[in-house]
Amino acid sequence: GPTPLRPLALRPCRSWRQQRGCFAGPPAPVRSRLCPVAGSAPPGPAGRECGGPRWLPQGRWRGWASAGAVAAEKELRQRFMAPPVSGLRELRRRRRELRSRMELLIMETQAEVCRALAALDPGASFSVDSWERKEGGGGISCVLQDGEVFEKAGVNVSVVSGLLSEEAARQMRSRGKSLKAKDGKLPFCAMGVSSVIHPKNPHVPTMHFNYRYFEIEEADGTKQWWFGGGTDLTPTYLNEEDAIHFHKTLKEACDKHDVKLYPKYKKWCDDYFYIKHRGERRGIGGIFFDDMDSPSKEEVFQFVRSCAKAVVPCYIPIVKKHCHDSFTPEEKQWQQLRRGRYVEFNLVYDRGTKFGLLTPGSRIESILMSLPLTARWEYMHTPPESSKEAEILEVLRNPKDWVH
Repeated sequence: GPTPLRPLALRPCRSWRQQRGCFAGPPAPVRSRLCPVAGSAPPGPAGRECGGPRWLPQGRWRGWASAGAVAAEKELRQRFMAPPVSGLRELRRRRRELRSRMELLIMETQAEVCRALAALDPGASFSVDSWERKEGGGGISCVLQDGEVFEKAGVNVSVVSGLLSEEAARQMRSRGKSLKAKDGKLPFCAMGVSSVIHPKNPHVPTMHFNYRYFEIEEADGTKQWWFGGGTDLTPTYLNEEDAIHFHKTLKEACDKHDVKLYPKYKKWCDDYFYIKHRGERRGIGGIFFDDMDSPSKEEVFQFVRSCAKAVVPCYIPIVKKHCHDSFTPEEKQWQQLRRGRYVEFNLVYDRGTKFGLLTPGSRIESILMSLPLTARWEYMHTPPESSKEAEILEVLRNPKDWVH
């Protein structure tokens, strides 16, 4: 593997003025394009002083004073890519609440995936960008571009709150949500981790995952809550062994909770990622679910946790297997055409993209992180019959059962 890097006592350029603090970067092999901070900062993960007097920043790392709390702070610095959006003080105060546990889960998932990807592309760097939303909350965007293995890989965390826009409320009501506003206002809280990974090699599939929690307070003070998410694979060329591994890993995660979940959410995934105007799916599916609010908060949270923990084992072995495969210019061109379909779905149909664009104060760069660096559209392109290109199209038009 790559030579381990020393932890860097650095912080994101864009968030210095907002957070007024210093973040000691995550452990190797993740490397971040960050700006060193002149002046004081807490010690890095290796116990090295960053320079100047030791102090706790005014932003997200504050709220820890005892020796045990300082140790907990150091542990969290090593676990995450950046300080939690809600701040350690608030997470500690609400540590038994599901909202805090969900935020910790999405932060952990972001770090796990980023480290796994960085280990496969040691010559590339993740840009770690913490941002704030004036209406409430913020997020952490981790993006790798122009690597040897990955053309673009993004893993975003967002924790936002405020008042739901009329457009977003209308979208939810169209799904059957009964939302009773007070004076036209609906306070909400939403958090999630979302990722899209576009490899360079056309024999390595694109992968997407998203796990999220939503909470809305109605006029009478009652709260509606639900979870959503899923993981899906979009190969340029079909490899049945890879498809079976991917689906089998997700099925095992679902079966820990209920054997009925995988077939239900596999079909939902095939239906959701349908590009209506093309008559084909975006990829070979996986699992997808939304508006999940039973049997209980704790049980649904544990299910979501199992699915999030399955992301690395379902995808990384496939990348390792194919990232050095040879490919032709014609195969690369087919990859670009399939990416055009990916763009079409995300901009026309994707529910998360629509919600983000309809939410005031949303960070457009993070929402559109899912789009590839390169894509292609050709007029009336049709692959030859019995070709490998025609083979994947057949599966996209007629989804298969990969685990039975």
